[in-house]
Amino acid sequence: MKKTVFCAVALSAGIALAAFDVRDFGAKGDGVTDDTAAFQAAIDAVAARGAGKIVIPYSPKGYRIAGPGRESFDGKPCRGQLVIPPTAKNIAFEGEMPCKLLYSYQVRPPEAVKSHFTPTRFGTMNMYNTCLFSDWTPPEERDPKARPWTILAIVEGNSCRGKFSTTLVSIANLEFRAHLDKETMYPKGGCVNLQNASRAIVRDSQFCLDDNVGDTVLGKSLQPNPCHTVGLMMSGDQNDNQVLNNVAVQGFRYGLVLGEHIVADYLYVHNCEEGIVFHDATHLSVINHVVAQHNRVILSTAPDGLFGHRAAPCNVIVGSVNFESGHGLLPAVSRLVWGVRDPDNRFRGSLVWHQPWGDGKFPVEGAKDFKVTRFPGQ
Repeated sequence: MKKTVFCAVALSAGIALAAFDVRDFGAKGDGVTDDTAAFQAAIDAVAARGAGKIVIPYSPKGYRIAGPGRESFDGKPCRGQLVIPPTAKNIAFEGEMPCKLLYSYQVRPPEAVKSHFTPTRFGTMNMYNTCLFSDWTPPEERDPKARPWTILAIVEGNSCRGKFSTTLVSIANLEFRAHLDKETMYPKGGCVNLQNASRAIVRDSQFCLDDNVGDTVLGKSLQPNPCHTVGLMMSGDQNDNQVLNNVAVQGFRYGLVLGEHIVADYLYVHNCEEGIVFHDATHLSVINHVVAQHNRVILSTAPDGLFGHRAAPCNVIVGSVNFESGHGLLPAVSRLVWGVRDPDNRFRGSLVWHQPWGDGKFPVEGAKDFKVTRFPGQ
């Protein structure tokens, strides 16, 4: 029987907060040992209790998640290497300290250098954060309506249109790295799928790949992804209480997949084919600030059925977007084509954009009911 450790933090009444340390379930965090079973045992212990926190101490080598993804759990879809079962009603994952944001994966070769830039290879993949990394390659999934493969996923339930099985999942101070297939130069899996949690809170965390996407050492760069991968997917339709704070995503076909009730502050999207994707926001969603570097599309509406979500009106306010287009830089798949892409005119609301340098263009497709304006004074 695994023991429960106690956090140093205490309630004002003096009651210690119970937590489950992954090391007590056998996690090594040496970057070599497969820690999949240890993490799943900690998740299962919280699920048996019904609620609780999983504490993940910092490791300079990271926690290797190498076990194959599970297609289902008790006959219900999940597609995660680590699976949150329906018995976990309120589960928290917390690393030791907030993540350093973000790894810069693009490459500036000499022929692309302009003005004050110098030829540089960016983004050594150091372990500055409490990190779970996967080196398992999922099977390719090219059906946009199918569930994506991810490192962490919730089992599908029966509640509401979002098919919720869990009341609340929170993630803090953690980095998830999905595996970049060096032969195809695109990931076949993503990081975290929370679509079956009715409430989700994510803060000071990032969701990325395990290698550089524009790599002068490999002589390759990230390619268009035929697989429908996602960095972080928040809750499905008819959710409540969706909060993101200081969250970064990088390297996926879809960076962030969002719905209604989103309240977000400082989102960082980088090297995604579609950075922020809304499927349904009948209830207003608000994003305070986005930093978008080198994404093919920054903000978009999802086609009907993407990952099982319905296409519906998206009421969204984006306070500000600060972006770089990536034109002339690698990977080519990340060069800006659309600032907003909404061919079905489902967006309602507004967005203000700012480009610190570049051609002063923020292309928009559709979005006839979405007010897009340039930051004053540019």
